[in-house]
Amino acid sequence: MFGNNKIRKYIRFYGDVQAVGFRYYANKAANLYGATGWVRNEYDGSVSMEIQASERTIDDVIASLQRGTYIRIDRMEVKKLELVPDERGFRVRY
Repeated sequence: MFGNNKIRKYIRFYGDVQAVGFRYYANKAANLYGATGWVRNEYDGSVSMEIQASERTIDDVIASLQRGTYIRIDRMEVKKLELVPDERGFRVRY
């Protein structure tokens, strides 16, 4: 599905991203679009995500989050990471 254009990103989301269903929607969107990785709340009120897919798929997942009813993303910090070979699925970490 992804071919050679698969990438992995670490994204830290800031804004109204906790207690608004962010992790649920991230998990749902990532699985819908076929991305792998994880999402978790951080103690400072932000949310961290590692996501692996094509650039377009990652953009689609983020766009889906931005359409969330109560979610408001003020800013994101993004870093490219090495791919995780043979990763399966996307999950919420606690």
